[in-house]
Amino acid sequence: MGIGLSQSVEDYLKAIYLLEFDNEPATTNNIAEALSVSSASVTNMFKKLAKLKLINHKSYQGAELTSAGEKIALEVIRHHRLLELYLKEMMGYSWDEVHDEAEKLEHHISEQFEDKIAELLNNPTHDPHGDPIPSKDGIVPEMASLAITDAEENNSYIIGRVKDQDPELLRYLEKSGIIPGVKLTVLEKAPFDGPVKIKLEDKETTIGNSVAKGVYLIDN
Repeated sequence: MGIGLSQSVEDYLKAIYLLEFDNEPATTNNIAEALSVSSASVTNMFKKLAKLKLINHKSYQGAELTSAGEKIALEVIRHHRLLELYLKEMMGYSWDEVHDEAEKLEHHISEQFEDKIAELLNNPTHDPHGDPIPSKDGIVPEMASLAITDAEENNSYIIGRVKDQDPELLRYLEKSGIIPGVKLTVLEKAPFDGPVKIKLEDKETTIGNSVAKGVYLIDN
């Protein structure tokens, strides 16, 4: 991690990266919402990050990470996602619990600890929700990006990623069997953002459109 950088700085860099990754602008309002802070706090931090040459910032256009800022963001994300997988696979946490725990720990593990976790888990490429784990040198593996709502009807897919970190939704998805690695077929998409009828392995069920938009598939 960047020497002497505060946890707050790392949180901002990570939030900017995640917005950029989703093709969303890292505006003051978007960052304020993502981090539950005031717009004034974001404005002040943007000035600080720009001075540190970690972002480029133009008023009313939001922030963009510099290569130095991106490097730090990817390292925080690597810590976070390795920890999520470690907590689930080695410590028996459920996938709806790991995000909050990893948020607390991600800033505090050493590079040696990170290496040990990666080695223990056989150098994984994706976390329990299917999000890619950046490599040590900042390479981001491919990830599932085809939402259920955009999938072809009657085509067979594998669930690759679940975007939402909301524990209640994750518990619902797990109970419904909508987890990475499961075979899924879209049977019918109702028009006008209506519900989606799907087949999971051999079980048919219906899910709401907003849920379907956050579940991503890979070709079977």
